[in-house]
Amino acid sequence: MKKLVLLLFICGIFKANAQDKFTISGYAKDAKNGEALIGVTVYKKNSQTGTSTNEYGFYSLTLPKGQDTVVFSFVGYKTLYKAVNLISNQTLSLEMAEEGKELEEVVISSEREDKNIKSMEMSVAKLDIKQIQKMPALLGEVDIIKSIQLLPGVTTVGEGASGFNVRGGNIDQNLVLMDEAPVYNSSHLFGFFSIFNPDAVKDVKLIKGGIPAQYGGRASSVLDIRMKEGNSKKMEVNGGIGTIFSRLSIEAPILKDKASFIVAGRRSYIDILAKPVLAKQQPDLKDAKFYFYDLTAKFNWRINDKNTVFASGYFGRDVFGAGFKFNWGNSTSTLRWNHIFNSKLFMNMSAFYSNYKYELGFKDEGSSQKFEWTSNIINYSVKPDFTYYLNSKNTIRFGAQGILYTFKPGTAIITSQDGNKSNISMDYQYGAEYAAYIDNEQKLSNRFTIQYGLRWSFFNYLGKGTKYTYRDTIPNESRPLDSEEKMGPGETIKMYNNPEPRLAVNYTINDKSSIKLGYNRMSQYLHIVSNTAASTPLDIYTPVTNNIKPLISDQVTLGYFRNFKDNMFETSAEVYYKNLQNQLDYVDNANLLLNNYLEADLVQGKGRAYGLELYIKKAKGKLNGWVSYTLSKTERQVRGISNEEWFLSKYDRTHNVNTVLIYDLNKRWSFSANFVYQTGTPATFPTAKVELQGYVIPYNTDNKRNNYRNTPYHRADIGITYNFKKNDTRRWKSTIVLSVYNLYNRRNAFSIYFRNNPDYPINTEAVRYSVIGSIIPAITYNFKF
Repeated sequence: MKKLVLLLFICGIFKANAQDKFTISGYAKDAKNGEALIGVTVYKKNSQTGTSTNEYGFYSLTLPKGQDTVVFSFVGYKTLYKAVNLISNQTLSLEMAEEGKELEEVVISSEREDKNIKSMEMSVAKLDIKQIQKMPALLGEVDIIKSIQLLPGVTTVGEGASGFNVRGGNIDQNLVLMDEAPVYNSSHLFGFFSIFNPDAVKDVKLIKGGIPAQYGGRASSVLDIRMKEGNSKKMEVNGGIGTIFSRLSIEAPILKDKASFIVAGRRSYIDILAKPVLAKQQPDLKDAKFYFYDLTAKFNWRINDKNTVFASGYFGRDVFGAGFKFNWGNSTSTLRWNHIFNSKLFMNMSAFYSNYKYELGFKDEGSSQKFEWTSNIINYSVKPDFTYYLNSKNTIRFGAQGILYTFKPGTAIITSQDGNKSNISMDYQYGAEYAAYIDNEQKLSNRFTIQYGLRWSFFNYLGKGTKYTYRDTIPNESRPLDSEEKMGPGETIKMYNNPEPRLAVNYTINDKSSIKLGYNRMSQYLHIVSNTAASTPLDIYTPVTNNIKPLISDQVTLGYFRNFKDNMFETSAEVYYKNLQNQLDYVDNANLLLNNYLEADLVQGKGRAYGLELYIKKAKGKLNGWVSYTLSKTERQVRGISNEEWFLSKYDRTHNVNTVLIYDLNKRWSFSANFVYQTGTPATFPTAKVELQGYVIPYNTDNKRNNYRNTPYHRADIGITYNFKKNDTRRWKSTIVLSVYNLYNRRNAFSIYFRNNPDYPINTEAVRYSVIGSIIPAITYNFKF
């Protein structure tokens, strides 16, 4: 395999050119606001020779010497034809104008129409922000994460759960990036809203399989969210007043066409609206706090034709308190430098900082007794990425990354009534992750394209800290401690390294259909520690150690893609198989909180996930949207658990059906609807009960985990959008959005638990816990000027 990859790479690089060739390169931007356009198709007229713009709007295309016509094509924008006379390398940057409001209303995607057929991407979903804004949402608020959960292969364990699950993976197996900085908790209000302000979002891309070599560190998926740069032409203000929170964004040029910024903020006001009611009916809660806020900002400066710098940041928190203190949130900042060495070599250098922090505290009124707990995970990283456009048939990408981790799993102080303090904090943990990668996208013929590469990752578990060694014991029991050894700052406790090969193949059958194959190996060097069905803000992250091995994922994906009726309908069928090594699990009755000997309660086993994803999308016309169906199974096998047999993962959902419909009646009215059906999540229920002194104690006779399922989850939502101004030439534009979440009042079970009947303790009863058990209507007013 290694020899074959090396041979292909060498052949691609040193293939001789029969004639002189020159390169045309530059940027493609939106003529309206100066934003870089991602994915513009650039090609030689009447030929198969072409390329597309990257994440920063840059392209490079090598063509034979002489006169030619280069075409710039992007759905929703006017196609441009540029005559060029190639007698030397040339720079050609341009701006593309929207094709008109009429097309904007009926096109569901701003990409090349047949990109799903001809590109190397598979198991990839891109959502257009205009499309997301028309979909019905909880309390009328546009939400990136909720929209992603309507895609094939993506689920959640229920309402009120943070994050999302991809192809049976845990939420920590998703690499969530905001302008390249990782985000560890992507939710506000316990999962009901995401932290991403839609007014500041430019591009949303989810990669589930065939993951390129420039990405690493997580086992299941990559969610790459790019923020707007800011309008470089004129000042623009967007905002909205909703049922639960309001938002406002301002973007404007600092130097026209050279430098611009965007600032966007949100704040909920449930606490303000509820305060008069609580003061009257619940005086003890009159000072209760429950709100969230976030602030997103970005600045960019095009220094010259070869250098552009970007600076972006995010800060957000959720605050709850009613006799206690509870808050959590993310802070990120990113610096990036784009540099063009020449017409063929492009570089992006990124440096980022990320900090996820939560605080929990209790205080006994009238005394000095209190408890305070703080936890952090902090990252610093530098990441250079290079793209070398060797020729029209080979694009080489290479780069490296270094990440420094500081894990603060729990700084906890107990203060007694007499003022004495007890420190029950856990030790800090440190780690360094390094990786280097290279890949080549090579067009072997007009029908056959291959992308192959290798990422090699390293992780160094470092001191200062304590190295714990445990003895083996009987399965499903905490391991006894063997020894403790103090390690100095920067001293290596354990080092891992893993090669991660990547491969993608596209065979284009004709202009309407193609077959794609993908393989990727991913290594994950940190784990979330949680034995609950849903992730919570209090979950702890731990690095791999001398006792915890890295999670290794191998995934193979095969797909058939076909378009119909001049690309009006896009369809796909994909099958996947994912094998996981060193899947983290827990012994029964594990102690996960503020436990320095946590690793004694952790076990690792095998995992597997496989399934079929069917997808059909209507991309043109007044009625558009998609329908998807996923048939899947996710299992684990761990020594000493569930009789050492394969058992269902808590994220397994056999059937998953999603329907999204958007109907643009005219320029004023738009209607939308969602429907979701999912098999219930697995759960461990007792199979027998024992009566003891008049009380009933349930227990499991077969020792099997996840032996039953909760009831199926299904829900329908509707939305109506009304545009007040039919004339688009006016500066002030506004819309009103009416939505109904959970249209038919379904009480979906988040969990089911068992208890003794209060009146007859000898009898037991099952209790369904539903997070949302009613219809939720909402109204939002949006404006723009």
